Amino acid sequence: MSASDWPSYTPVADHALLVSFADAISDEANAAVIALDRALAASAPPGLLECVPAFVSLLVDFDPLVTDHARMKEQVERLRSTIAPAPIDGRRREIEVCYEALCPDLPAVAKASALSIDEVINCHLQGDYRVRMVGFAPGYAYLSGVPSRIQVPRKAAALRDVPDGAVLIAGPQCLVTTLKMPTGWSIIGRSPTPILQRDQDVCFLLDVGDTVRFKRIDLAQYDARRAARRHA
Repeated sequence: MSASDWPSYTPVADHALLVSFADAISDEANAAVIALDRALAASAPPGLLECVPAFVSLLVDFDPLVTDHARMKEQVERLRSTIAPAPIDGRRREIEVCYEALCPDLPAVAKASALSIDEVINCHLQGDYRVRMVGFAPGYAYLSGVPSRIQVPRKAAALRDVPDGAVLIAGPQCLVTTLKMPTGWSIIGRSPTPILQRDQDVCFLLDVGDTVRFKRIDLAQYDARRAARRHA
């Protein structure tokens, strides 16, 4: 598809419309997704229930008793024509990470990257991370920005029962688990920073558009942070 063919609109079941801005991940497409998501939140068409942003698309969920695919597409397109993607103005977040004894895949990442373990850690800390989408599990924020030198593919087999707080990478993406779950991504560290919040108005630490900086801590600091969380 050429640039003039975007966005594309795809009906999903009888209650949603998928608005796609590209067929490959790019900053421009993601900025367009976020701009439309925020515009719909500020000026919701009749029947709109929820918008779910992803890397290059926005799922627009609506009440089929109030509207339908054709009317929602018309309303979305009318609103989209009035906005222009702008630089993403998200919050800046810091996430602590420990790379000691809690990172079973760190040696394998170092071997695959032809780097030392310390070089892998330094590369990870220097990444320019931004939240592109949230999904799969509550607060599960997919970050772009893993430096090319440590980009490794998903593993051939998933590992079960990976605990919350595991710092994972796969290709150009990074994330921090929020619940115990399986993963085929490489586990390179563990974070005590709580992603799931107790604030009813702000459920998750990370939201689409936020930028993230990882801060290294040692094992004693990690243990102290986890203990403090258990007794909070």
